[in-house]
Amino acid sequence: MATRTTSAGASVAREKLVAAASDLFYREGIHAVGVDRIIGEAGVTRATFYRHFPGKEDLVEAYLDVEDANIRGAFERAGEVTDDPEQLLELVIEGLADDVARLHTRGCPFINAAAEYPEADSGVRVAVGEHRDWFRGTLEALLTGAGRPDPAIAAGQLVLLRDAAMVGGYLDGWERVRPAFVDAARHAAGLAA
Repeated sequence: MATRTTSAGASVAREKLVAAASDLFYREGIHAVGVDRIIGEAGVTRATFYRHFPGKEDLVEAYLDVEDANIRGAFERAGEVTDDPEQLLELVIEGLADDVARLHTRGCPFINAAAEYPEADSGVRVAVGEHRDWFRGTLEALLTGAGRPDPAIAAGQLVLLRDAAMVGGYLDGWERVRPAFVDAARHAAGLAA
């Protein structure tokens, strides 16, 4: 039997597994969702699951890869809109705020995954660390491009503000958190008037 692939060349079954897992892991928690449930939601066989993922942790890493690719894509799209450093910082802050409001209403998928995989050397924690390093480094590069005096400190502040906004948005409601996040993020980025 031939393997069905998407137009991008990815396995349709693998994409279904990752999509089902991404939804379930984010909504219900990683350890709360078993492989059998993911297989059922994806509409594939157990053999198909294990053909693509040697174990559940491999699927968790694929889920985090999708989350990472999504945020990287958002940064790339912002860079296609403008190359003006000030406008780019504004777009990034608004984009982060919109992301929390629309897509990440139950907190940060990376923080959530790290909480469920406390071992620092697990593949999941390595994926989380790589994403956070990229995120911090990208913010620092944007701040450097905008001529900020201490871009490493400001990038660290923006990372912490996003972390807090994702948790606060989940617990308190985004409508209460967004104004404080945007104001604090603009200040950290040197955009506050």
